[in-house]
Amino acid sequence: MLNPYDDNYFMKKALEEAEIAFEKGEVPVGAIVVINDRIIARAHNLTELLNDVTAHAEMQAITAAANFLGGKYLHNCTLYVTLEPCQMCAGALYWSQISKIVYGARDEERGYIKMDTKLHPKTKVVGGIMAEEASDILKRFFIRKRNLN
Repeated sequence: MLNPYDDNYFMKKALEEAEIAFEKGEVPVGAIVVINDRIIARAHNLTELLNDVTAHAEMQAITAAANFLGGKYLHNCTLYVTLEPCQMCAGALYWSQISKIVYGARDEERGYIKMDTKLHPKTKVVGGIMAEEASDILKRFFIRKRNLN
C-alpha cells in the first residue's frame, strides 16, 4: 500500500504556511517539521510582524518542534520548507541535528548552497520538491510589493 504522506504531501502543507505569510505581508516562506508522518510544527516568516530579522520560517519551526519534543535536537525529524534555507537557518539546522531537509525553490543568491554553509554531516537534503509552486508564490509576492510601492 502506498504511503500518502510523501514529500509532496508535506510540501503542500508548507506551502499553506507560505500563503499565510503572503496574506500577512511577509515574504511567503512556509515550513513544517514532521516526525513519523506527523506534523509537530508549522511556521512561516514573521520578520515584519515581530520586527526581527531572525524570525524566518525555519527558525520558528525549529523552536516549535524543539518545544514539542522537549529537547533541542531534532533527530528523526524532517523540515519541509518552501525556499532553500539561508545561511542563518542552515546554521541553526546544523545545531539542531535535524535528520532531513526538504526544500522547494532554490535561493540562487542567498541560499546556504551559494553561501557554502555546512549542514550537519548526518542531515540528508532533498531539493526541488514542488519548486515551481514555491517559486510562484514568491514571484507573486514581489510583483505585488513592487506594484504597491
